[in-house]
Amino acid sequence: MQFSVRLPVATHILLCIEKFHGECKTTSTFLAGSVNVHPVIIRKTLGQLRAAGLVEVAAGVGGAKLTKSPNDITLLDVFRAVEEDEDLFHFQENPNPKCPVGRNIHQVLGTRLEKIKQHMEDELARITLEELLNAVNENEGG
Repeated sequence: MQFSVRLPVATHILLCIEKFHGECKTTSTFLAGSVNVHPVIIRKTLGQLRAAGLVEVAAGVGGAKLTKSPNDITLLDVFRAVEEDEDLFHFQENPNPKCPVGRNIHQVLGTRLEKIKQHMEDELARITLEELLNAVNENEGG
């Protein structure tokens, strides 16, 4: 199973916005250079982050800024902002009802997978943008 790159890309964008705040304008072109993706992907992601109330984006070359303190933004906030399908696990819709496994798989596995998703969300909610920014700074020796 592979998750999308939306969460890491959006987190990268938010970290850059905060890290370079006051030093330079964090435009989509600037952010695209750091993330190493096309600016269109950055603009789409910024739109999602703006819709979630995490960033403000100035038109033209104004750049972006956070609307909240990095300590008040969690990875769960970012995940919910950019993941279009938060349903992590998908069932085959029509298992064979004549089979004892097929007729019970949704009920038996569904509750367990929901617990796994809840644990993941709980962990995402614990990690703040500030914690990640501190880790970036520590890795850079400053």
